[in-house]
Amino acid sequence: MTTAKRIVLADPRGFCAGVDRAILTVQTILKAAKTTRDDGLPPVYVRRQIVHNRHVVEDLSEQGAVFVQELAEIPDAAAEAGIPIVFSAHGVSPSVKAEAAARGMHVVDATCPLVSKVHREVLRFVREGYEIVYIGHRGHDEAVGVVGESPEHVHLIEHADDVESLDFTSQTKLVLLSQTTLSIDETAGTIAALKARFPWIQEPPSSDICYATSNRQAAVKLIAEQSDCVVIVGSANSSNSVRLMEVAQDALGGRGDAHRVDDAEEMDSTWFDGVTAVGVSSGASVPDELVAGVIERLRDLGFTDVSTVETIKENMHFVLPSELRSRQPSRAQ
Repeated sequence: MTTAKRIVLADPRGFCAGVDRAILTVQTILKAAKTTRDDGLPPVYVRRQIVHNRHVVEDLSEQGAVFVQELAEIPDAAAEAGIPIVFSAHGVSPSVKAEAAARGMHVVDATCPLVSKVHREVLRFVREGYEIVYIGHRGHDEAVGVVGESPEHVHLIEHADDVESLDFTSQTKLVLLSQTTLSIDETAGTIAALKARFPWIQEPPSSDICYATSNRQAAVKLIAEQSDCVVIVGSANSSNSVRLMEVAQDALGGRGDAHRVDDAEEMDSTWFDGVTAVGVSSGASVPDELVAGVIERLRDLGFTDVSTVETIKENMHFVLPSELRSRQPSRAQ
């Protein structure tokens, strides 16, 4: 009797509380604008991708949101008309906030509260006379915003090899912070190298790597142990999705490969030749319907048995930015 080919689905996966809050922020503004905007201007501008997922951005664009890379792309008429300008979940530097204030823009800040926590940590440690070593990915929106809080005191490194480029004396007060979307395993070697070179370096009272990142990585490790191949749904510029793929690849231990796809259309059927169990998960900015599409594609390839591995039940929720709370739509709508 032939054993059924299996899909092993990770839980938790997909949207985290910060992503959910950011998307709902834009949706709430769009919903209100359906009956209040009649001057031809867009209902909302969003600086950068609200979250790092191509499908989410395309969907909000179709609903009327206008995405820009920089505030300079937004006409002065938008500020004069009070058009909301949303800052993405990844946060921004003080210079961006100052630019918006100087132009009189009506800002709605959708920065994830866990990212905002790291911004506050930077300010607190700088006030207390620390130099900050920040582990992050150079050029990532979150890292740019955090370093921008105090560029002269925040020293960004990406890997353990970068530790050699740092030069501090034992009289320098040092503290370690990190990007929220990194892999715990990925940062472990860098942290060890920092402690070896600067034994007095301090860590914040709680980890900066967010709960959703940790939870999804733990779940992916478990499904990879039960699988011959893993598919992670998420965009290429999504740090947490790329980290999930790397965690899965390590956990597979050479038995197979981990792949990252934006959606089911990017899947290659040859990936599953000789495979009897496929693990599936998704990054924190991925709508569940994209995962459903991947599962449907796998069913077409003969993977008919679906089981779920649940590691923890998430109940985290972040309220909307204060100016929008009275307008929050029902999830049933």
